[in-house]
Parts: sequence; structure tokens; C-alpha cells
Amino acid sequence: METTSFINRDLNYDELITKEYISRRRNFVPHRFDGKVAIVTGGSAGIGRAIAEELMKEGCRVTITGRNPQTGAETVAEMAKEGLTEVMYLAGDMMSEEFCREIAEKTYEKWGRIDYLVNNAFLFIMKGLDATTRDWERAFFTGPVGYARMIQNCVPYMRKVGGGAVVNISSISGRIAQPHFWTYSMMKGAVNMLTKNAAIDLAHSNIRVNTLSPATIFTRVTTGDLITGTKEARRKHMKSESHGYMLNRAGEPVECASVALFLLSDDATYVTGSDYLVDGGLIALGNQGAVDKARRDMEVYGLDYRKSIILGRNSFEDLHDGDEPRHHKDDIEVVYKNPASVDNEEK
Repeated sequence: METTSFINRDLNYDELITKEYISRRRNFVPHRFDGKVAIVTGGSAGIGRAIAEELMKEGCRVTITGRNPQTGAETVAEMAKEGLTEVMYLAGDMMSEEFCREIAEKTYEKWGRIDYLVNNAFLFIMKGLDATTRDWERAFFTGPVGYARMIQNCVPYMRKVGGGAVVNISSISGRIAQPHFWTYSMMKGAVNMLTKNAAIDLAHSNIRVNTLSPATIFTRVTTGDLITGTKEARRKHMKSESHGYMLNRAGEPVECASVALFLLSDDATYVTGSDYLVDGGLIALGNQGAVDKARRDMEVYGLDYRKSIILGRNSFEDLHDGDEPRHHKDDIEVVYKNPASVDNEEK
């Protein structure tokens, strides 16, 4: 099934307002990505996996990456059980310039084209005054430099098919101040500026570049064992994450995926250089949202803020999105022991 692309610099304004054009644009095409090819880094879990799966459901062939070959094989097998078989997994380190090049080359060799890139893999390094040179290097080269390298390697192939789209996964941390987030927030801020600069440089190649910035999303990276726990445990944790959000809850990976697919698709042909918040209204609440969230963090996790950042996230220093976290259960169970943050909300 072929879909019509409406990115065409030869269109004049008369064509753009014809009834035929408008009627075609209003007809929803459930398979917006038939025949297209995407790369999703960090695509074996969390937001990256949700994006990859939703793309495949709409006809796209997808390459996903991660650092753990076993995790990748398990992910591909699980996807196959759902009928999602047009996927290739590549294992490697996003700090490696060679691996970034290999991802694009092997994707083109297998699928014959590259239309979309989702930069999602990122090291969660939470350091401040104690950040070492090695911490900065790892955060920088896996994050914004890794994103930039992937764009550099994919653009030549996108030009072969007349254009494409890039979505860089950033974070609300790239917009706000947070305690002990130097290495993480700075790199997310750099991603936001990479998006704007890449967008202006690639516009003439018909390649759009946008950023998606989530707040707390319910993934293994933010919740560890809870992701495979009971529905009640999951519900309670979602409730404990409600402070500071207009929608009164944390988000789900598929809620990020739906926005990412919009930005990649022909439904967003006039959108580039933008940062789309998927944050449940946290940023719009301004200072009040930040204060509420900080108060909840302190109530739930105690005064040692660094150790407590999002369920012991300080143990994630060697973790890519898409890999399994190394959690201690004590870091998670505290969520249910604090009556001020959970039990009172249930009443």
C-alpha cells in the first residue's frame, strides 16, 4: 500500500488549498509508514521499544540498537510473538564512532533505504560537583555527540529517498534546574540545541528534525522491578509520581511513541526545529510543579537526594535506555512505606 508524501517544494499555494488536497489529507491512513525504514537507538525497552513497535504496526521496517546482545535477542523474539517481525537488532556502544556508522550502513544493506531516525539511547549519569572527566566524556559522547553522529551517518541515505525525519529524545531536564543533574541536564540541553541547528542545516534536504521531551515515564529505567510487578504495585507507583503533573500521573512509553510517530509522519510536514513536551503538564505548571515534585521526592526518598533520584537512579551510571537496570529492591519498596506520599493519597 503506497502513501502519498505531501512534502513537495514545487507545490504552489493554489494546489495547497484545493478540495482534492484537503480531502486527501483528512483521510487517515492507518499504515502511514508502509515501505519505510527507521532506526531507533536504545530500542529494546522503554520509550525506544514502544516507538519501534508502533512504527512496525504501521508498516515500517525498523533497526533497533542496544548494548546487550541477549536483551536484543529476547526483545526481537517477544516482538515476533506479536507479529512484529520486520526488525533487526544491532548491539554496540553509542560512544563508538564506528558503531554509529555501522548502524546506518547495515540498515541500508538490509532494507535498501533509511527514512527515519529516532535518537533515543542515552547514558543516565547523575553527577554534580563530583563529576569526573570520565563522567563528562561518557555523558557527552553517548548523548549529544552520539545523536549528532547518527544524524551525520543517516543523512546521506535519507537524501537518496528525497528526505526524511529525525526525532531526538530529550527530557524536561534539558529545560529546568534539578539538584545534582549537571551531567544529565547539560547533555539534554545540548540535544535541544542540536535539534535546532540540524533542522536549519537539513531543511534544504527535506529532512525535518524535532525533539521529544518526556517527564517521568513508566519504564524499567525509572522503576526497575516494578515494571514486571503486580498491577497494584504499578498503580501505586504511578500515583506516587503524580505530584507536579496536571494529569496527576506518570506517563506510559506508548504516549511518547504516539507523539514521535506524529513527528516522523507526513502529518507533521510543516514541523521542524521544535521541542514537543510529553510531560503531563509539568513544565506548564512552572515553579509550582517543580516545588510539588521536589517535595514529593524528599518525602518518598528521604534527605539523601542524590541517592534517591528516581528510585536510586545513581546506580544507572552504566545504563543505556534499553538495558536492564541494576536495582536493589530496597530502593523501590520505600515508595510503599511512606504514608505521606502514598497511603494518604489512596484515601
